[in-house]
Amino acid sequence: MKLEGEAKLVRVFIGEFDQWQGRPLFEAIVMEAKKAGLAGATVFKGFMGFGGHSLIHTAKILQLSEDLPILVEIVDTEEKIQAFLPTLDAMIQEGLVTLEKVEVIRYRTGSSQG
Repeated sequence: MKLEGEAKLVRVFIGEFDQWQGRPLFEAIVMEAKKAGLAGATVFKGFMGFGGHSLIHTAKILQLSEDLPILVEIVDTEEKIQAFLPTLDAMIQEGLVTLEKVEVIRYRTGSSQG
């Protein structure tokens, strides 16, 4: 697969303990993105953050918190991302989803290293 030029980036901001159909939501999003044939997805775990309820979630030793912030990023063509958005909408009960234009400089898969 080769993806270069203008594309879309979806960012999904959720909590570490958010669930979908009995599994972690971040894991379910990645698996659904794979099933949809999207170029790729990456999950990041945050050290500190707050959302709509204004509760601080932090990984500081003296303020141990559960439900740390999670960010899922997915990049692909606009058409594929737009087709995937209804799936995200059905999965996410609480959180923030953003969409932005990005330029892919290089994304290639396969056996060639060039």
